[in-house]
Amino acid sequence: MVHPSVPSVLLDVELVGAFEDGVPQVITCTADEDAGVVLGAGCEQLADDAAGDAAALTSVGFTAGQGDTWVVSRGGANPDHAWLLGLGDGTERAWRSAGAALVWAANQRLEKVGAAGGTDLQIWLPAIVDPGQVRALVTGLIVGSHRLRISATEPRHRVTSVLLITTATYELRDALGEGRALGRATALARDLAGMPSDVKSPEWLAETAKAACVAVSGLEATIRDEDWLQDNGFGGVIAVGSGSSRPPRLLELRWSPAGATTHLVLVGKGVTFDTGGISIKPAEGMHLMRTDMSGGAAVIAALRAIAELELPIKVSGLVPCAENHVSGSAYRPGDVVTHFGGTTTEVSNTDAEGRMVLADALAYAVDTLAPDLLVDVATLTGAMKVALGLRTGGLFATTDALAADISAAGARVGEQWWRMPLLAEHVEGVKSEIADLRQGPPGPGGVTAALFLREFTAGVPWAHLDIAGPARAEKPYDDVAPVATGFAARTLVELACGLAVGQSAPR
Repeated sequence: MVHPSVPSVLLDVELVGAFEDGVPQVITCTADEDAGVVLGAGCEQLADDAAGDAAALTSVGFTAGQGDTWVVSRGGANPDHAWLLGLGDGTERAWRSAGAALVWAANQRLEKVGAAGGTDLQIWLPAIVDPGQVRALVTGLIVGSHRLRISATEPRHRVTSVLLITTATYELRDALGEGRALGRATALARDLAGMPSDVKSPEWLAETAKAACVAVSGLEATIRDEDWLQDNGFGGVIAVGSGSSRPPRLLELRWSPAGATTHLVLVGKGVTFDTGGISIKPAEGMHLMRTDMSGGAAVIAALRAIAELELPIKVSGLVPCAENHVSGSAYRPGDVVTHFGGTTTEVSNTDAEGRMVLADALAYAVDTLAPDLLVDVATLTGAMKVALGLRTGGLFATTDALAADISAAGARVGEQWWRMPLLAEHVEGVKSEIADLRQGPPGPGGVTAALFLREFTAGVPWAHLDIAGPARAEKPYDDVAPVATGFAARTLVELACGLAVGQSAPR
C-alpha cells in the first residue's frame, strides 16, 4: 500500500483580473441582521430577478441568517454550473469557513459527476473586500483541499486551482501569500499528526519533517539520534522512549535571517504514539494517540511557514520525538529520571510522558539557544479538555504581554485560547522528597503540569500551550476536519509575524 506524500498536494490559489471562459464561477454574498441578505458583486448573475430579494434567493435554494455560512450549487448535474457562496456575518472566521466548505462541496460533486467542466473554480471578490478577509478565504480554501487518505484508490477528480477575481490584484498580493502559508501550515500539521503510527516512528517523524523543511531556502534541520541523546543527558526523552523498539530522536530546526534581533524558540511534544506505558491507557480512544505529537507537528509546520514568509525574526524549533510503549524495558512509576542540565524527576505516572520530553527540550533551549522567548506546545493533559472543551486551547504564560500576544495572534487566524493561571499555592506540590521534582503532583492537572514545565525555563519569558482538546476533532466545524486539526500551527506563525514587526523581546 502506498502512503500519501508529506506535505500533501494542495490546490493553488491565484489573483486574476477577469473571468476565464468555461470555468465554474463562485459568486459571494454576505448577510447582516438588518437586511437579511446583502448581495455581493455579481450575485444578480445567478438570478436577475432576485437581486436584493432574500425571498427570491430562498426560492432557488439559498437561505441566509446572521452568522451562517452556506454553499449552494445550481445547475443540477451540469458541470458548467455556478456556486452561491454565503459569507455569513462577513467576519474573517466566516470567510475562512466558507472557503473550506466550498472546496469540500466542490470535491464531493467532482467525485460524483467527474471533471467534464474542469477542476478549477473562480471566485468573484466583492469590491469592498479587505486583505484580512482574503487571507482568511485563501487559508480556508487551502485547508479545505487537504485530504489525508490511505487507500488503494484515490479520488478521480479534485479541485486543483482557484482564481480570485479582483481588480485589486497587487493590493491583495501579500494577503494571498500569508493565506497560502497559513493554510499550508495547517495542512502539514494535519499530515504529520494524522499519519498512522505503524508508519510514524520517531525516526520517520524527524526525517519527514526535515525533508519538508529543508526544501525551503534558509531553513536548517538537524536530527540527533538515541546515542547523542544518551550522551548529552536527555534522560526524559530516553526514559519515555525506553519501552519501544523504535528509538527516540530530537529534531532541531533553525531559521536565522540576517539582522534579526529577537530569538523565539518553539518546543513541541513529539510523542508518535502514546499507550500510557506501564500506566496504560484504556483501550477506548487509544487509536487517536497517533495524534499525540500534534504539538510537535504545529512547531514543524510553523517553522516551515515562517521560512516561506521570510519573516525577519530568528526562530528555532525543538521537537523531542519518542514512542511511549509497554515492554520489559519501559520506564516505571517510582523511577527517578535525570533531565538535561541535571534536574531530577520522580516519576509517578508513565502516562504523563509529555512533560518528561518537554523538560529536556526546554532545558536544552535555555542552555544552548539563548532564547528571548520560549513557547511550548503539547497535547499534555486530559484536565485541559475537561476545563475548556475541544475547541479552545489552554494558555499559560509568565508575562501578561506574551499571553496577550498569543491570544491576539490566535484570534486573527481563527484559533481560540483561554489564559489559565499558574497558581502559587500548587508550586510546592511540584517538589519531591526523593528527587528535585515530582512529575504528577496533586491538584488541577493542567496547572500542575505547567508549573512542572516552568521549572525548566530559568526565568526566560515563557508560554505553555496545552492543546489536548482542540488538536483533535470528532466531526467537522468551521474549517476543521475530523481527527487531526493542525491546531496551533497558525497561531505560532502569526505570533512570529507580530514579533517580527517590532522585534520587541522580552515580552
